[in-house]
Amino acid sequence: MALLAALRRFRATSVTALLGSVGFIVTAGAFGGCSKEAPAAENGANGAAAVARTPTYVADVLQSWPHDPEAYTQGLLWQDGQLFESTGLVGKSSIREVELKTGRVLRKQDLAEPYFGEGIVIVSGVLFQVTWTSGVAFTYDPKTFAKTGEFKYEGEGWGLTTDGLSIIMSDGTATIRFRDPKTFAVTKTITVSDHDTAVSQLNELEWVKGEIWANVYQSDQIARIDPATGNVTGWINLAGLLPRLDRSGKEDVLNGIAYDAKEDRYFVTGKLWPRLYEIRLKQRS
Repeated sequence: MALLAALRRFRATSVTALLGSVGFIVTAGAFGGCSKEAPAAENGANGAAAVARTPTYVADVLQSWPHDPEAYTQGLLWQDGQLFESTGLVGKSSIREVELKTGRVLRKQDLAEPYFGEGIVIVSGVLFQVTWTSGVAFTYDPKTFAKTGEFKYEGEGWGLTTDGLSIIMSDGTATIRFRDPKTFAVTKTITVSDHDTAVSQLNELEWVKGEIWANVYQSDQIARIDPATGNVTGWINLAGLLPRLDRSGKEDVLNGIAYDAKEDRYFVTGKLWPRLYEIRLKQRS
């Protein structure tokens, strides 16, 4: 009983500890920036009620290809057999078409200072790119990268994806906004949470088989999100995907998800990563 009381006091002050002797597990990085504590995964050995864990998946690498190690990846997109990428940093931001097998940049449109490029998405033949703190989204012809217009919005811009109807946008918080592609007006919002714990730092987004997948910034985690409720239905843990020897130490964090729906392929990379990976998921036992 003394141990159980101590554990309850510990849970009230920390959500990232691992106490192997009592089976307390929290997925590393999953709850960074959250205001509420995460529930204990299980405590059956001590007689407390067990809380179901959110399923966790790991990945097998099927293939890997070269990736520009100077690309500060903000968004990754597979569309009609083409790989598109957006990069960030002021003075280095761009949208690109990239050759998958070689990593060669086939064409590029730079974004002028002072803009810091963020996520991209293609909806109804229009390529959208948001910016970090400028409150401006630019539109392009995806065939030529010619700029065709812009929209203003409030707050920050991080990641973009689409369900085929709306533009879905993250801003680094736990809130995801659905926007009208014709006006960029917000039509719906959801708050992302895992067992009632808000999950923030949501970054690059991808629509995968009716789910929103989101990189959690500065972690090796991808959240699988129910777009109707905002509930996290699973975590994809990609820790160790990029070998330590290939890391530069310059914020080379996981960021970039692309899904090839026609061939059912998943691609991931990261900021300043020298490799891009095709992965296959498996649930961790």
